[in-house]
Parts: sequence; C-alpha cells; structure tokens
Amino acid sequence: MSVLALPRRSRAGAPRPGAAITLAVLGGLLIAAMALAMTVGAAGIPLSRLPAALGLTGTAGDAATTRDQLVLWSIRMPRILTAAIVGSLLAAAGALMQGLFRNPLADPALVGVASGGAFGAAASIVLLEHLLGPHLRGLQEYLLAFAAFGGSLITTIVLYRIASRSGRTSIALFLLAGLAIAAIANAGLGVLVFVADDRQLRDITFWMLGSLSGANWAKAASTGSVLLIALLVLLRIAGRLDLLVLGETEAFHSGVDVERLKRISILLVSAMAGVAVAVTGVVGFVGIVVPHLLRLVIGPSHRLLLPASAVLGAVMLVVADTVARTIVAPAEMPIGILTAAIGAPFFLAILLRQRKLVGP
Repeated sequence: MSVLALPRRSRAGAPRPGAAITLAVLGGLLIAAMALAMTVGAAGIPLSRLPAALGLTGTAGDAATTRDQLVLWSIRMPRILTAAIVGSLLAAAGALMQGLFRNPLADPALVGVASGGAFGAAASIVLLEHLLGPHLRGLQEYLLAFAAFGGSLITTIVLYRIASRSGRTSIALFLLAGLAIAAIANAGLGVLVFVADDRQLRDITFWMLGSLSGANWAKAASTGSVLLIALLVLLRIAGRLDLLVLGETEAFHSGVDVERLKRISILLVSAMAGVAVAVTGVVGFVGIVVPHLLRLVIGPSHRLLLPASAVLGAVMLVVADTVARTIVAPAEMPIGILTAAIGAPFFLAILLRQRKLVGP
C-alpha cells in the first residue's frame, strides 16, 4: 500500500462534496490577497483610490491617481502577478511530486530539487560570464533559466532513481536521498560562493534566500506561459495520477503507461521548480504545505487537487511577499525565510502524524 493512501470514501479518486465551493472560496481568497497587496507598500494606495489606479473609474489626470497608477503598474502589479504565478508553480509541482512518489513528504525544495536548480542558477552566474565575456552579459538572464531547469531536472531524476525500487518508495530512503542531494547542491553553492566576486556573491545570495524584488512584466509573462502549459498538461494526466496512487501494478492493469507518465511528471516537476527558482530563488515548503492541507478538505482527486493547489499556492506566496516587503519596512525580508518559518513546523507535524500511523 502506498504512503499517500486514499481515504476510504475517496478510494476511486472521487472528489468530496463541496469541492466546487472550496475552489470558489480559494479564488475569492486569491482576489482578496491580490487586492490587499496592491494597497500595501512604501507608497500606500488607499482602498478608495484602488479602482482609479486600476483604470476602472474615469479620474485620469489627477496627481494622486497618476502616482498610484505609476506605482501599481510599474512596480507592484508585476511583482504581485509573479508571486502568484511562482506560488502556483511550486504548489502544483509539490502536488504532482507527491502523487508521483505516492509520498506526502515530497516537496521540490525539501528534497533538493530546488537546491539543484539554485546550484544551476549560481553556476550560470559565476561561470557564464567568464565563458561568454562581459559584452554578452545580457544573455545571462535567459541562460540562467535554462541552467536552473537543468539543475532541477538532474536532481529530480537522481532522486527518483534512488528512492523508487520495485514500484515502491521508502520514506526513510526518500528523505535521506533528498537530504543528500540538497547537501551536495549546497556544497557546490559553497564552492561558487568562495570563487565569486562581490557582485556575483550578491546575486547568489538572492537565489539562496529567495526574493521577488527583481520581478517585472517580462518575468511575469514568461513564468505565466510556463504555468499555463503546465496546468494544461497536469489536467490531462490527473486521472492517471489517481490510478498511480493506488500502485504501479494497478495503474498498469488499468491501461496507464506508467513509465511515460513518470517521464512526463519528472519533466514537469523540473520545469516548474526550475522556472520558479530562476525567478525567485529557493522558496521552500510551499509545495508540501498547500497540497497536504487541500487533501484534508477536498480529497485526493488530482483533477481537483492540482488546480486547487495552484490557486492556494498563489494565495500563500502573495500573502508571504506582502508581509516580507512590509514587516521590516523600509527594508525587505527574504521571502524564503517566511515560508520556512511557516512550513517547517507544518512538516514536523506531518512527520509526527506519520509516526503515529506507522506505530512503534
């Protein structure tokens, strides 16, 4: 029996009653979180002036409205959208990874996938400038995303090979392999930090702590396109993931091409985690907290779990980023610190629950 066992009432992957209401509530929470984020910041926008700043009312030309629109559309809106998109990518990647490994402890950041992406990004920061030369430094931002994806892909494949055996996943081996992969990636990061100059060191620190300070419309558009493609693929394979949770043998006899599903899932996890790391750096625990909470509310059906995880992940990261840029104003707290502060205790609670289920 898999670790990620289906509840008795949802053994066939059927959604629980009220799932549609839950999705509607999550959508409302996302709208509320984004609206709140629009009004909060160093240049506050009162809620009464928000419709004018969004261009919903005809008060153009007013000095306050012009300032609000400049702040909102040039700085705040691309950051909010990028936070929502990255949160969706991380949460959906976590839900997919948990379904693939049939393990509720799976998370791209926790088991080293994000660390591998960060190592790839850091390697591109330090090494590509020497290979390409300063005059081609403008290409680094584009190559960095490919490097982060490559690092995430390699670590995902290695983790899957180590943790899976005969169609089963060992919790202990899974966690130890993830810790080992993360340690190797962090050791590589340490070497890169040692040889980096001051500018490169600041960039590497950005990837290690996580931040949305570099968000812009171009990054929001590129990450949004990746999220759209990923969600379309996820919805197509959601039914097969429900069967895979029951076991590889059961899924195979139900007509699922298990190996092809594994390859697609590994590629998706790597792409989503790699893109998220390339934009914000390492932001942990979103992929473990969000899917686990949703399973308790809407059940294990991936047809609902995957889109719901994307929405709740967006809510979580928008709220976390809003807190990060206001709690120590005028400075800005790295968002990875906040998500770790929330996610680490939740992860310990999951471990304690698993210990009770397994017994002495």
